[in-house]
This record gives sequence, C-alpha cells and structure tokens, in this order.
Amino acid sequence: MSTGAYETVRKARSSGRYTGIDFIKGIFNHFFELHGDRRFADDSAIIGGVAYLDNTPVTVIAIEKGHNARERMQRLFGAPNPEGYRKALRLMKQAEKFHRPVICFVDTSGAYCGIGAEERGQGLAIAENLCEMMTLNTPVISVLIGEGGSGGALALSVADRVYMLENAVYSVISPEGCASILWKDSTKAAEAAECLKLTAKDALKLGVIEEVISEDNMEQPEFFAGLREKLKAELRVLRKDPQLLDKRYNRFRAFGRTE
Repeated sequence: MSTGAYETVRKARSSGRYTGIDFIKGIFNHFFELHGDRRFADDSAIIGGVAYLDNTPVTVIAIEKGHNARERMQRLFGAPNPEGYRKALRLMKQAEKFHRPVICFVDTSGAYCGIGAEERGQGLAIAENLCEMMTLNTPVISVLIGEGGSGGALALSVADRVYMLENAVYSVISPEGCASILWKDSTKAAEAAECLKLTAKDALKLGVIEEVISEDNMEQPEFFAGLREKLKAELRVLRKDPQLLDKRYNRFRAFGRTE
C-alpha cells in the first residue's frame, strides 16, 4: 500500500516546521500575549492574546510546540492541559464581548494525557470549548498548520472557516495509535495513515475544511503576506454575515452526509 499519507504525517511533525509563534509574528502586528485561565494556571502549550491584522484588532490563539528541545519540553510538545483550553475559551469570550474576530492556529498531536490533566477535567475542558465555540457570536477562523490530533485539535477548530496547510494532517487518532488498536502492531502506521484519510486533500474532499494552503513558497516572505490577505478577505465577508451562527451550525451538521 502507498505510504504517501504517512510521508505527509512525517512532514507535519518535522522539527524544522513553522510553529504557532512563527505564524503570529509573520502575519500580525503588535501581538500582546495574555496569560492564565483564571482558575488554575497558565498553560504554555497554548499562547493567545490580542493583535492587529493590519488595522483590524483580532484575538489570536495558537498551539505552540517550540523550536528546540528546551522549548518543546516547556511547551509540553504542543499537548495542552485543561487550563490551556480554558485560557483559550476565556480569550474567545473576551473577543466576543469586544466584537473581535478569533483566529486559531492548530498544531498538536493531542491534548496532554497526564494524570493531573485528567484530574483537572481535560475532557470537560475540551467539551466546553466545542459547545461554546459553536455559539460564539463573532467570526472564527482556524488554520491547521501541522498536526491536528483528535479532540485536542478540534477544541480550537469549531470555526466558520477551517484551512489546512498542504502538509498538515487532521485525524481522530495518530496512525501509530490506530495501528496499535486495529492490528496490535504500531509498525503498520503507514497503512493506518492511508485508511484514516488524514491529509489536507482528504479533508477537503470530505468537506471538513474549506481550502488547502500551498506550501510551495513557505520559506518566502510572500507566504505570510498571502495568508494575511486571505484572512483579511475572509473576515470582511464573515463580519457582514447576519446568519453567521446558523451557517456555522449547518457546516458541522453537514459532516458525514452521504446524499
């Protein structure tokens, strides 16, 4: 069986890939980071705050993996704790109050699965995000920039528009985890990746995302400039839409339809 999908997984996990911080720096002006969930702690795996998209104030939230070993340890390899998701939700509700659009950058293999995270309500934190984002009365755009793993990614992806980079992935489970469950053999990860339909092209075909963003010029300044213009154009449309919440609801209700 072809290993093309698993090669995409490797690219999405590449250590040299741009992280959430890189996208924030490349696209926005005057980013002011905000911290804490007002309940327990600040989670460094999720960064968020207020920035300007040219002259438009927006709330930006990103899952951050880090660039080197020290940063990755600090950021928990981009695996958020419950307080990270609660911080993100706090910032989204703040954005709704002040009529700011929300832009999310998603890159995680999944939510942190430690005992402490479970004790502090990891599942509930994710579920609250899913529920609240569905009715958030302000435009929401999510961009999958690397790994989009399970509920940990979906907790920042209930949006009006979802984009994926060409070599990003979006899946209910990792290929290794899927292979371990189905075949009791993690070495069959490449076969599992094909079955999971986790590439950007698969997601577009299934209607899970609106657009695949090419990575051909990813190392050039034009890449971030092009993405900035795309976000600006999309927000101009979304901010004028009186049926924003109904369309968001219908977008997700349409998943899985076969007719």
